[in-house]
Amino acid sequence: MKKIFALIVITMTLSACKKDKDTTKTEVLTETNASFETVLESYHEEGLKLNPLNATAAGDNRYNDQLPNFLSDDFTQQVKDYYTNYKNKVNSFDDSELSESQQLSKQILNWECDINLAGFKYNEDLTPINQMWTLQLTIGQLASGASSQPFETVEDYSNWLKRLDGYLEWMNSAEDNMKKGIETGYVLPKSLIVKVLPQLEALTTTNMDDHLFYNPIKNLPDTFSEGDKAKLTEAYTEKITKEIAPAYKKLHDFMSTTYLEQGRATSGVSDLPNGDNYYSHQIKKFTTTNMTADEIHELGLKEVARILSEMEAVKKEVGYEGDIISFFDFVRTNKDLMPFKTPEKVIHNFNEIHDKMKPQIDKLFDLQPTTDFEVRRTEAFREASASAEYNPGSLDGSRPGIFYTPIPDATKYNVFSDEALFLHEAIPGHHFQISLQQENKELPSFRKTLWYSAYGEGWALYCESLGKELGLYTDPYQYFGMLSMEMHRAIRLVVDTGIHTKGWSREQAIKYSLKNEAESEASITSEIERYMAMPGQALSYKIGQLKLLELRAKAEKELGDKFDVAQFHNQVLESGCMPLALLETKIDNWIASIK
Repeated sequence: MKKIFALIVITMTLSACKKDKDTTKTEVLTETNASFETVLESYHEEGLKLNPLNATAAGDNRYNDQLPNFLSDDFTQQVKDYYTNYKNKVNSFDDSELSESQQLSKQILNWECDINLAGFKYNEDLTPINQMWTLQLTIGQLASGASSQPFETVEDYSNWLKRLDGYLEWMNSAEDNMKKGIETGYVLPKSLIVKVLPQLEALTTTNMDDHLFYNPIKNLPDTFSEGDKAKLTEAYTEKITKEIAPAYKKLHDFMSTTYLEQGRATSGVSDLPNGDNYYSHQIKKFTTTNMTADEIHELGLKEVARILSEMEAVKKEVGYEGDIISFFDFVRTNKDLMPFKTPEKVIHNFNEIHDKMKPQIDKLFDLQPTTDFEVRRTEAFREASASAEYNPGSLDGSRPGIFYTPIPDATKYNVFSDEALFLHEAIPGHHFQISLQQENKELPSFRKTLWYSAYGEGWALYCESLGKELGLYTDPYQYFGMLSMEMHRAIRLVVDTGIHTKGWSREQAIKYSLKNEAESEASITSEIERYMAMPGQALSYKIGQLKLLELRAKAEKELGDKFDVAQFHNQVLESGCMPLALLETKIDNWIASIK
C-alpha cells in the first residue's frame, strides 16, 4: 500500500450550546466538546508526524528533514495503530455529548479510518512503483527545487540531504517488495514497467549539469556565504554521485531485467490475488459511494451515447460532412488548432483564457481565494508521461497554486480543449476549491487538507460546464473541447471497469477510447495506462460531477426564483471536501432553509 495517506480534515466549528435551565449540563457538554476537539487536533498533528511529506506540502516545515520508510513493517503497524486508536477515541464520545457539526466530524473520521484500514488487505506495498503516482515521482518534484520542499536557507539545503537518506532506504525496500510480489503474484503489467524505466534511467547520470537532484545547487541564493556555497556544492555532488545515481542504477537494472521478465501480460487487477475485492474497495474509496462496477459501467455507456449526440450537433455546426470518427481525426490533426511554436505561447494562451473570463467570475462566485495562481510547464523529467494537473498552494499563502501542463512538443500542441482544461485544473476548478478550503479560517487544520476525489474532481468537472456562463465556448471547437473532456471522463467509467472487472486488455481499452473521443492515440495510451496504475481513481470525476449537476438541478427546481447560483456554489465550497452523501444532505438542508 502506498502509505502517503490522506490526512483527515474534520470540521470543528462549534454550534452554540442550547440554553438550558440546567447550567451544569451545559458546562459538561462544553467540556466534552472541547475534549473532542483535542482528539481531532491530536489526530491531525500525529498524522503530520507519520507522514512529513504532507506537512511539507501544506507549508509546515517542522519535518522537512524526515522521510519514514513507508514500506517498512514498522511503519505499517504505526499507521494501523493510528487509525484504530483514533477510531476508538472518537467513538468513546456519545453523539448526545457533541454538537451537530462534531457528530458530522465523528462520521467522517470513522469513514476515513475504516476505508484506510480496509486498504491494508490488498498488498499494495508489493507494487510500490508505477509510472504515474508513486513516491519516486514525488521525490523528483521535490528535488527539482520548484515544488513544496523549500530551498531558501542553509538549513533547508541540509534538510533535503537528510530526507534523501530516508528515500534511499525506501528505494531498497521497494526492490525487496517487488521481489516478494513476483513470488506471490503481485506484479505490474509489462506495459507499465517499460514506462517507469526511462524515469529511473534519467537519474543514473553522474553529470551534475544533467541531474535533476542538482538543481537546487544551480540556484543557490546569493545571500549564502561563499563557504556555505562550497560546502553544499560538495555535499550535493557527493550525495548524487555516490548514493543517488547508484541507487537509481540498481533499481533500474532490476526493473529492466528481472522485474520486466516477470511482468504481467494482462491489464486489470482482477488478475491479482483477491483482485475483485480490491477493485470494489477502490470504487468505494474514490467515489465515496456503494456503487458496483456493473452499475458504473452501464452508466458510462449511457453517458457516452448522450455526449456523442451532442458532438454530432457541433460537427454539423462547423459544416463537417464526414462521420464522427473522421471528425475526431480532423480535430486531432487540424493544423489551425496547433498554432504555437514555443511552450511560452501555450502558457500565454491559458493566461488569456483567464483574462477573458474574469468579468463573469464575480457573478457566479461570492467566495474567491486570495492565494496566488500560476500556469507552468510540467518539468521535463516527467513530462512525457504526465497529464495536466493542479498543485495546491501552501496553507500560509507563500507558495501559489500551480497549474502544470505538459508540452513535449509545442508545434503539435492542440488547443481545442484548453478552455475546458483551464476551468477544470485552474479557475474555478481545483484552484478555487482547494484554495478556499485552505484559506477558510473557520475550519481547523484537519479540514484544510482533506481530499475526497469524488468531491474534488467532481467539482472540477462540474466547472467545465460553466464555460458559457463565464463567457467562454464562443468558438464551437472550444465547446467541442468541453464535450471531449466530458466524454473522456464518461469513457473512464466504461474502460476502467472494463479493464479491472471485464477482462478488457490495454489495447481493447485504447481502441474503445479512440472510437469515442478526439484525443490523440499517444494521449489515450497514457490515460489507459494511468487507469491500470491506479484502479478506480478515474471513476471519481464523472460520479462526482453527476451528483453536483443533480443537486444544482434539484435546487433550481425547488427554489425557483429564489435560486442564486453564487449561493449554491457557496454551499458546495464553503465547508471543503466531504463524501458525496454528506454533501447531498448539506444541500438538502440549505434548500429547506430557503423554502
